[in-house]
Formats: sequence, C-alpha cells, structure tokens
Amino acid sequence: MKRKRIIGISSGGGHLAELIKAIPASYEKDMIYVTFRNGHTQNTLKNKKRYFIIDPHISKIKYMINFIQSFFLFIKIRPKVIISSGAGIAIPLNIIGSVFNSKIIFIESGARIYNPSKTGIFLYKHADLFIIQYKSLLTYFPKAKIGSL
Repeated sequence: MKRKRIIGISSGGGHLAELIKAIPASYEKDMIYVTFRNGHTQNTLKNKKRYFIIDPHISKIKYMINFIQSFFLFIKIRPKVIISSGAGIAIPLNIIGSVFNSKIIFIESGARIYNPSKTGIFLYKHADLFIIQYKSLLTYFPKAKIGSL
C-alpha cells in the first residue's frame, strides 16, 4: 500500500495539541509534523516524524525564510495532504501546497468562538476543507464544515 504523505503543520502549544488530537490514529504512520523548535515541541513530537522550521511571527524577513524552508520541505516530502491548525507558521507551506495541488485542510482554533483568526481568514480561500468548531464563525466562513475536537 502506498503511503499517503501527510504533513501536519502548526505553531506550538495549543495549536499543536489540537492538530495532534485531530489526526486519526490510523493516519499517524503517514504523518509528518512541522512546527518550530522549542523545548515543548521537541518533547511533544519526540516519538513522531517531524521537521522544524522558523516561526515567522510578524517578521517579513522570517516569513521569507519560512517560505524557503517550506518550499524545500515540500519538494522533499511531496505531501498529498496538508493539515493545519494555524498559526502564521503554516501560511507559506499551505500556499505552496495549494499551488502544487496538495489537498489543504485547515482547522480553525477552538479558541476562536466569535472572531476568526488572521491565518484562517488568509487560508480560507485556499483550503479544500475548512473546519470550524463553532456555528458563530459561519458568518466569516460560510462554506466551512462544523466539527469539534
């Protein structure tokens, strides 16, 4: 059976916890996690396939570095699916995946009850499947599917 090559990308902390929780156990062998390196992310992903890239936060220079790292990582892995729960670290890889026809799945953070995230707003138009956890966000994302973790 051919491997699916799935990338799960998010920032650390709650975004990463939500991403890991969203992945069915049956897909875990196909998952490659991408996030930034710190003590928490290294410990959380210590027994998983993973890569670390720079967290751009709000720096334009770091976004360019993140884009380059994401591009080379995309070429290396050639994922069929990219799943993200945000935040900004995920934007470049999702855009690259969209251009190269990977399926893009975005999960809006459970912390977003009434207002959308900037990453969600940006990636909504690129996502093949956009998941929200609260009906109140349908105002911003009318084609989203409601799901919960």
